[in-house]
Parts: sequence; C-alpha cells; structure tokens
Amino acid sequence: MKPLWITLAQKRRRAGAFTLIEMMVAMAILALVLTIAMPKYFRSLDNAKESVLMQNLNTTRDVIDKFYGDTGRYPDSLGELVEKHYLRGLPYDPITQSARTWIITAPDPPARGQVYDLHSGARGGTKDGRAYGSL
Repeated sequence: MKPLWITLAQKRRRAGAFTLIEMMVAMAILALVLTIAMPKYFRSLDNAKESVLMQNLNTTRDVIDKFYGDTGRYPDSLGELVEKHYLRGLPYDPITQSARTWIITAPDPPARGQVYDLHSGARGGTKDGRAYGSL
C-alpha cells in the first residue's frame, strides 16, 4: 500500500493538467475567434491609415495656403515649409509609409513657386473607390 501523501500528490498533479482533448477544444475556439476578429482588425487599420492620410493632406494644403498668404508666392518645396516653421516636419504618407512619395503639383505660370498642391503617391484606392492620387 502506498503512503497517503504520495497518492494525494499524484491526484493534485493530475487535477492541474489539461488533456489533449481540452487543449484541442481550446485551440479550436481560439482559431474561431481569430477568424472573426482579424478581418475587422485589418479593416480598422486601413480606415485609420486613410483618415491619417486625409488629415495630413488637409493640414499641408492649409499650410501651403497660409504660406502663400504670408509671402505672396507658393513654396519651392515641402522642405521650405519645414525650414520656415510652417510645419514641424515633412508630412507622412501612411499608405506608402514614407514622407518622400508625395506627388507635387506646381501652380499655373503667373504664380511663383513650385508647390501648389500635393497628392499621395500610393497605388490603389480607398474603400469608397477613389484613387489615393486623386485625394
């Protein structure tokens, strides 16, 4: 006959462990939850990137207009807006994950300067079907 303390210790050890079936059920539930949650997560990331892009475009366009109002000409580059402290840094395009992929539009000939407007250099489009370059 085994001593009582060995039998109790074995029971405690078995009670704290998981069986293979319990582990498989837990993994199946986890996989199901991830299958439902992951597409929503990635969709929310895309929506956030589009919102940041729109905000950066609106802010930069507003700053270009203020620069024109102050100086009577458009800036020669986005870097000039940073140098003159109209912006803290170059605007960031969250779609291309870069601050160097902007497509710059120059003003019509009578106006001076090189930066009249800017657009994203990203390929593809938004959720509502507009191209990133047309925003």
